[in-house]
Amino acid sequence: MRDALVARGVPASAITMDYAGFRTLDSMARARAVFGLHRLTIVTDDFHQARSVFLARSLGLEAIGFPSERVPYWRSKKVRTRELASRTVACLDIYVFHTRPKFYGPPVKIEIGTPL
Repeated sequence: MRDALVARGVPASAITMDYAGFRTLDSMARARAVFGLHRLTIVTDDFHQARSVFLARSLGLEAIGFPSERVPYWRSKKVRTRELASRTVACLDIYVFHTRPKFYGPPVKIEIGTPL
């Protein structure tokens, strides 16, 4: 993903990698606990956006979603079907199991400069 962003003109210095974001819940929890974020914009596939924003807000982040280029249904029906199950698991993780990431790690400072 990093390489795709750089290829589209995003400076590499504006990208911070999350090496322990093994699942969406991990990434959202780590955004606050490790990277110190409180507000963020989530750029992801259209079918993944609702779950990502739900998890972020449930974990105390002020989040909005921005869909990436739409993936045609015929090329994404397997992951779109999987997303239905993932939304159920996300609700269970938040409301029943109170799931936390496997790894938090040390704090990582993100330098937020002027908008591009």
